[in-house]
Formats: sequence, structure tokens, C-alpha cells
Amino acid sequence: MSISFDPIPASGGWRWDHSYARLPESFFTRIQPTPGPSPSTVIFNRGLAEALGLEVERLSGAEGAKWFAGQRVPEGADPIAQAYSGHQYGHFTTLGDGRAILWG
Repeated sequence: MSISFDPIPASGGWRWDHSYARLPESFFTRIQPTPGPSPSTVIFNRGLAEALGLEVERLSGAEGAKWFAGQRVPEGADPIAQAYSGHQYGHFTTLGDGRAILWG
């Protein structure tokens, strides 16, 4: 299977690929995030945001805090939760993959 990178531009500078959402549906569930209450930004990695080509001023402010806390889903995002199966401590287990919600 060949997965191409065809980014989707959106507000905030996000460039979505959605390669995981193109996998068979047994690998993920489409889901909206549960909003966190009263979001605020404590630490924002400005250098990383700049390197990723994101809109730093927009994401480091109140709007960015709402996105990162799940109160708003960025335009173009396709929120999913992924399934993971594997061995943990010598036993087979089915878990999430460590991310609450993957936007893209």
C-alpha cells in the first residue's frame, strides 16, 4: 500500500496529511475531543512552531490554548483515536496508542 503525503492547508498553519485515517477502520475510531476546562498556555515552543511553519502568534495565544485543550478543532483536522495491540510485560494487550486524539 502506498500512502502519499498530500497536505491540506488550514488556519493556524496546520498542514494535515491524515495518513492514519486512510488505514482500515479497525485501526481507529473517528471521535471529537472532550474539551478541557479553562485552557491557558503555560509553555509554548516558539522555535518548534516556527520550524513547522505554524502561525506562532495565533497558536501561542488564547485561540491556540483552545485548540490544544480540545475546545476547538482546527479547520481541516480529522480527529481520530487509534487502537494498538501488542505485548506489554510479557502479555498480549489491546491499548490506545498513547495519544488521546490525533488530529491529522
